[in-house]
Amino acid sequence: MIDLDGTVYRGSEKIPAARRFVERLQAAQLPFLFLTNNTTKTPAAVVQNLADNHQISVRPDQIYTPSLATVSYLKAKNHGDLHGKSVYVIGELGLVSALLDAGMVLNETDPDYVVVGLDYDVTYHKFEVATLAIRQGSTFIGTNADTNLPNEHGLVPGAGSVIAMVERATQQTATYIGKPEPIIVQAALSVLGREAAQVLLVGDNYETDIRAGINANVDQLLVYTGVSKPAVVATKAQQPTYQINSLDEWQL
Repeated sequence: MIDLDGTVYRGSEKIPAARRFVERLQAAQLPFLFLTNNTTKTPAAVVQNLADNHQISVRPDQIYTPSLATVSYLKAKNHGDLHGKSVYVIGELGLVSALLDAGMVLNETDPDYVVVGLDYDVTYHKFEVATLAIRQGSTFIGTNADTNLPNEHGLVPGAGSVIAMVERATQQTATYIGKPEPIIVQAALSVLGREAAQVLLVGDNYETDIRAGINANVDQLLVYTGVSKPAVVATKAQQPTYQINSLDEWQL
């Protein structure tokens, strides 16, 4: 399971070792899944971005996002069927399309669920609608807790920063789906058809990627190309299973 932002790329900035790592996995015919916390794009759009901007060729079914994990989680809560269930969404196309494709309908008045993720065009009105719905009884779902997202500019606000504003306004804590929660890792294990002991989770962020592995009993490989820094990680009580500076260092 391989993280994207900060591990395979930094926004539009390439991480050349990541392409070589993926090519080595493909040559060895080792199954892998990109396990990202980014909900802004559909799997097809992620594949297109990887191909066009990073020369990495993969399939849409090799991309797993909190959008897909949210659908899986909500289906489990509704006997496997979300048709007719209503939702208000703060988020981009990747999140909205996953929920609508599962049969949910948009509702700004009294939705069954409010799902909040990263939204590049978030407005006060969206926060207002979400806040009122949650305070009136809608179930509050947060895609992931990342406070920051690494791109070519640096560490910019992530979904967790957006969700935090709704939490503050509602005085409620969201149910989180993405890393570091085990929910998304367990769902991804099902997609891969593997047990936790058979999988390695690769990422750049101790607080999301590495903690997700720890919480789901999956070995972790921390690569220092994104958010986390060695001096900070050294202070953590539980260390990653493995640590490297570049994916070129990892021997399959």
